This record gives sequence, C-alpha cells and structure tokens, in this order.
Amino acid sequence: MKTLFLECNMGAAGDMLLAALLELHPEREAFVDKLNNLGISGVHVKASPSVKCGITGTNISVLIGDEGAEETSIDVDISAHEHAHHHDHEHEHHHHLTGLKDIETILTGLSVSERVKKDVMGVYALIAEAESQAHGRPVSQVHFHEVGNLDAIMDITGVCLLIEELAPRKIVVSPIHVGSGFVRCSHGLLPVPAPATAYILQNVPSYGGRIRGELCTPTGAALLKYFAHDFGPMPLLRVSKIGYGMGKKDFEACNCVRAFLGDTIYSTTGSTTGPNDEVCELSCNIDDMTGEALGFTCRSLLSEGALDVYTTSIDMKKDRPGTMLNCICKTEKADFFAALMLKLSSSFGVRKAIYSRYILERKTEEVQTDLGKIRLKTGTGFGIIKNKPEYEDIAVLAKEHNISIGEAERRIWAQINRGELHDTKK
Repeated sequence: MKTLFLECNMGAAGDMLLAALLELHPEREAFVDKLNNLGISGVHVKASPSVKCGITGTNISVLIGDEGAEETSIDVDISAHEHAHHHDHEHEHHHHLTGLKDIETILTGLSVSERVKKDVMGVYALIAEAESQAHGRPVSQVHFHEVGNLDAIMDITGVCLLIEELAPRKIVVSPIHVGSGFVRCSHGLLPVPAPATAYILQNVPSYGGRIRGELCTPTGAALLKYFAHDFGPMPLLRVSKIGYGMGKKDFEACNCVRAFLGDTIYSTTGSTTGPNDEVCELSCNIDDMTGEALGFTCRSLLSEGALDVYTTSIDMKKDRPGTMLNCICKTEKADFFAALMLKLSSSFGVRKAIYSRYILERKTEEVQTDLGKIRLKTGTGFGIIKNKPEYEDIAVLAKEHNISIGEAERRIWAQINRGELHDTKK
C-alpha cells in the first residue's frame, strides 16, 4: 500500500509541507510551472535549494506583485488576528479582507480538479472554524488578509494538488512539535501554540519543548489534520523517496518537515516482516431488533462501502440470546460507520478496535473464456499468486449455456490452470 509519512519534529508550516512534497514529485520543475499557471494573478512560486544543519532540502517562496516587487513565503499571515508566523516573517500586512466565499470564488477560476477544490475548501474550513473559536465570532465573519490569502491559497492548493498527484493510499503524521514561548501579533503576545493552532490540533498528538518560537502554524496544522489518516510513529515502510521541506529560520535542530513515500506491498517473490495494512472493526451487541431490521442495517453498511459486515449469535446479560453486529472498514472511515451503526441499529454504543492485517495486492481484469467473458481477481504478495473468478459471472455463463455451476467452474478453472485466459483490453 502506497503510504506517505510526514515527520514534524520541527512543527509544520504550509511552505514547508509544500516543499517536502515537491521533493517527492518526479517532475519538480514542471509542477512548479503548473502552480504558476493555475490562474492566481500576480503570484509566482519559486523553489530554491536550502541547507539546514548540513542537510540540503527545498525552500518555497512566493513573489507577489509586479516583477516580484514584494516577496514573502507561502505560509503568510492568513489568520484574522494577523499572526506573525515564525517560519516566514515577523512583519504585519495591512490589506483588504476576504472571507470563505471570496476564496471559493477564487477557486472557481483555477485549473484544478473538483477534488482539489474540495480539499482546499476543507482545509480553509478548519482554519476559519479555529479563528471563529479563538475570536468568538461566527465563521461567516472570519476574514483573511487579501495578499496573505493569495499566498495561503497557493500554499494550500499546492499541497492538495501534490497529494492528488502523488496519490498515497494512506497518510501518517508524526506527533507535532509546536514549540514554546510566545508569538507577537497585533493584539500583543500570544502563547505558543497560538489559539487557532491549538484549536485545530485538538485530538492530535502534539508536544512542546525547549525550542522557543512558533513551530506549527495554523495552515500547517490544518493541512496535517485534514489529510492525516493516522498520527503516530513511522510505520513499517519500504521507502522509495524522501523529501525535505525547509523553514525560513535557523535553529539548533534542522528546521524542516521530512516526507517519506513508500510502499508496504511487496513483490510476488518478496517477503515481509509484518502486516502491510490496517483495518478497523466496529461492533455492538443487540437483543431488541427484528431479523428484517438487522438485515437492513447490514445491507446499508455494505452499500456505503464497508469492507465486510457480519453477525454472530451471542449470550447477553440475564441469559438473553442476542446478536453481535460487526462492521469492518478502513480506519479513516471509522467515525462515519460508527455513526451509521448508531443511526440504523438499536444500540446505544459501538466498540472500536484497530487490527493490523496481511493482505495481497489485488487486481481485477476482464478475461475471455470458452464460455464467455468473466472478471478474474488476482492477488499477489508474500511469494503468493492466487486467482478467483467472480461467482456472479460464472452463474450468468452457466445459465446461458444451460450447464451447472460446477461444470462452468470446472471448465473455467481448467483454462486458468493452462494459462489460456487473457485480458480483453489487451
């Protein structure tokens, strides 16, 4: 499984995340050109080599205005309280304000996919909610500085676009170092992490330290929280690429976000030292639903994309017979399916367990047999190759040729074993 791990030992800012992910891209210069042609007028992205503590990485900066008359980093003063982010600069901008509606209007004209536009608005929504909580005002009244907002749009859009193009199936983020001390803003000195950042990082593993300064910005926090499937140490990973996104300031430790891109799926001749996937199992005990209602619940969970749903007969309190309802899903979908189970079942609580699992890499192709076309699923990995024809397709062919399911399976498997099936698209 293609996995992205983001190491945030020195926090994270938008420009640092963009730079780290850019180093993973196979065509960096072409991607920067793509950013500069998205349709954001007066903004030009520049990627430059940067050395911190003897390590070479990439630094992202933005030129704004005619001929780059004003230069600033990407993760600039986006908050309503005019933050001075430590990764970038410590001066304040005084420009016209824009809100979420204005950002949505700007996104409408950008040459990016609908998925990227949705992701950008999702990240901005996290920031706006945080600012709303920090300042005690409705989200509709939260505004962003115009020039800073252009920087932030480029920042956030660039990260969302890179996530789309790198296409990791899972994103894991390390615990986030937020720094310590105070950060100066137009209202005075605020504690680190700043109120907006602290709000965004609720339920996210984070820590302070002896390094004085704001290491994690609201933009960095929002991007990490929006995209992360899980927070924790680096998982078992066969790393293929490493990227270093450098911050602006120098500290005793290397001021960077480090990105690892790897794959936990091994070749058919390879081996692994452990599980290569993770799933969530949700369960609840039920003794007051009819069979029809329970069946409806199971079908609904499956139709919404659950990996598997099943029931088990159990004995409950006071020797009452009952049923355990189990739903297996991707870990990032656990909250969705737990809420759905609470909605559709009579249970007042749902248990959650995370399991590591060993899985084969799966591929389904349409192949031609003597009886007709079928879908053939192939699984590879751990030195194993196995095939399985789709039952529904075999049943259709058996009916068409007026033969039994067993006879249809025998004839199809004979062709599979002789290697006579070929992808119909080739």
